[in-house]
Amino acid sequence: MPETTALSAPRVVVVGAGIGGLVSALLLSHQGFAVTLVDGAAAPGGKVRQIMVGGVAVDSGPTVFTMRWVFDQIFEQVGCCLDDLLALQPLNILARHAWRDDDSRLDLYADVAQSADAIAQFSSSAQARAFLEFCAKAREIYQHLEPSYIRAAKPSLMGMAGDLKLAGLAALTSIGPLSSFWQLLGRYFQDPRLRQLFGRYATYCGASPWSAPATLMLIAHVEQAGVWSVGGGMHALAKVLAEQAEAQGASIRYGTHCSRIVVRDGRACGVLLDSGESLEAQAVVFNGDCEALAQGLLGAEARAAVPAIAQAQRSLSALTWSIRARTEGFALARHNVFFDSDYAREFDDIFKRRQLPARGTVYVCAQDRSDDSDNPGCAERLLCLVNAPPDGDIRRFTPTEIDACEAQALTLMKNCGLNLQLESASLVRTTPNDFNRLFPGTGGALYGRASHGWMTPFQRPSSSSALPGLYLAGGSVHPGPGVPMAALSGRLAAATVTAHLASTSRSSRVATFGGT
Repeated sequence: MPETTALSAPRVVVVGAGIGGLVSALLLSHQGFAVTLVDGAAAPGGKVRQIMVGGVAVDSGPTVFTMRWVFDQIFEQVGCCLDDLLALQPLNILARHAWRDDDSRLDLYADVAQSADAIAQFSSSAQARAFLEFCAKAREIYQHLEPSYIRAAKPSLMGMAGDLKLAGLAALTSIGPLSSFWQLLGRYFQDPRLRQLFGRYATYCGASPWSAPATLMLIAHVEQAGVWSVGGGMHALAKVLAEQAEAQGASIRYGTHCSRIVVRDGRACGVLLDSGESLEAQAVVFNGDCEALAQGLLGAEARAAVPAIAQAQRSLSALTWSIRARTEGFALARHNVFFDSDYAREFDDIFKRRQLPARGTVYVCAQDRSDDSDNPGCAERLLCLVNAPPDGDIRRFTPTEIDACEAQALTLMKNCGLNLQLESASLVRTTPNDFNRLFPGTGGALYGRASHGWMTPFQRPSSSSALPGLYLAGGSVHPGPGVPMAALSGRLAAATVTAHLASTSRSSRVATFGGT
């Protein structure tokens, strides 16, 4: 139950039931605020969504659960235990990788030594040693950046330099902070396949490895610290957060569209719904892509709350296929990546030519598999994804383009040994145009601003917007994209709202968060 109650508890409206909004609603309700969360969808989750395919729910958004400590701490904060709420199964195989015209396979494991052994057999003992050095450096960078950047409310270059102290600054200097991620990988991996494999970590932030900062190597440590499968799919996490928020007193209204942030006397003071209903509030938490605000989609008065980003600064979109089909050949793990032979062309096609990649990487999440589980022998649930340009608001991706990209993806998977029997399969496509409709103002970009350049970590908006009373959460704000990062943004937004309203209240009925 909430920590504090009051007859006149401050009212907060949260717009958007994505992970960040759900976390904000949960924590603010626990603090004693009167919270109303509104979302236009019929269920919680935002990008963490499921699609019904052939009568079966298929996870069709984020599929990788990492950084479980984030959720352990959030649920502990409200008196719950994560293991009591979700069935989490740690994966031994982080991902299985295959390449066009190459019979070799490479699994990365939760156990670093096991991965090194696999790399030695796949490539060479020298590359295995390089991998261990890469992992050690990734761990070091993560340990320095977690407190100074990931957990920080609003990191700045000078402030972070002070927080890092000499040891942290030396660690960042050692990787060449002005170098691109691709340049950094070249210092460790001479085998182009390994450079390609680890370069894919840049796409976790919607970026090209040729433009992303070297610090993204820390993602390697995040994965090695644990990847879990979630019973009921990733969408189960969103449902649990919503249930716990309601248990703490939050009111959640699905199928309820917010048309405008209401501004009075230069301060956000509520929202106007499409129905014409107005919800008054002392604070509004916006858990949508910040570009929706900057483009005036939530009202002209909220445009100045955040700076706009140019189309060229948008992160990756995607073309996805949510499938229920039989498979043959390639032994799928839970997470699988199929690489084509021209990696640079994929990102040139997307970011320079602004077209679907002619030779794109294909990611496949086999949702009925766990590690080395056998082929189920029946139709299984698959999410297949190819990176795409975030231009869904400025042009229509034609059936001819989409069919060509799908044919290329199927050919690549078949070349690697995987056959999808699509003749009798159920399939739902989602294009950048569809993602733009689902998440207005984005063009289909799934990660906010692309992590291109060493200054981009400091360019995301923080939980406090430029409009008093309006606070921000979600993957387009600090600390960045991904399920755990969005959760952290929601936690930061809740802490900021709590601190600001407590400082302007004459009473002390609202407690503040600790450990943020």
